[in-house]
Amino acid sequence: MEEVMAVEWSSENGVSTFDDGTHSHCIAKTEDRGGDESKRFYLARTTALEMLRDRGYQVSDAELSLSLSEFRSGFGEKPDLERLRICVPLLSNPMKKILVVFMGFEPVTVKSVRAIHSQVSGTVGLHGLILVLQGKMNHFARKELATFPCTVETFPIGDLLVNITKHTGQPKIEVLTKEEKEKLMSEHALEDKQLPSLKEKDSFVRYHGLKKGQVVKITYSKEPVGYFVTYRCIF
Repeated sequence: MEEVMAVEWSSENGVSTFDDGTHSHCIAKTEDRGGDESKRFYLARTTALEMLRDRGYQVSDAELSLSLSEFRSGFGEKPDLERLRICVPLLSNPMKKILVVFMGFEPVTVKSVRAIHSQVSGTVGLHGLILVLQGKMNHFARKELATFPCTVETFPIGDLLVNITKHTGQPKIEVLTKEEKEKLMSEHALEDKQLPSLKEKDSFVRYHGLKKGQVVKITYSKEPVGYFVTYRCIF
């Protein structure tokens, strides 16, 4: 299979690292005439909205184009966490919704997780929940997430201050559909374990909410790597 190349790429904490050791950084450019707290929420919420759109959810252009000053006018310098919440439907199936909840600065405990469970339990069509954490979540609280009737993901707010998919020099990455994966594996007589892997905890994998067994196509077309194409399977 000539197209599958062992070219290394990874992303963590807002930095893309190529196999030659070079890095590319994405610097958010926003006009800042206010406090750090509102700016942090603005950046995290904007990235969350971009992430949801990239996952196929219905996110309005008006939400995505909101400037920092407009955000501060609407939410204030110390935004109310309830108002920051995002709830949007899946474009391919509007009956399915995902909810983003911004947690407070205090540690996330079993009690606080159960409180969120109680709040969202009546949400019709909820099939996904994202908790944006400002404080630490203990082991018992994480175990409590398994009691939710939907998939629950957690993101430290610091991981959302920069959209990792917008790094300068980042390779083109495409998520294969089920049909595209089947065609690829059939044409080259491959099994999942024969493809280079990407771990579930990889920043890109988490951004797109990918699951084990899904395959992505990564195309490099810039120096110093040159042109390469590789496929990775999520493990």
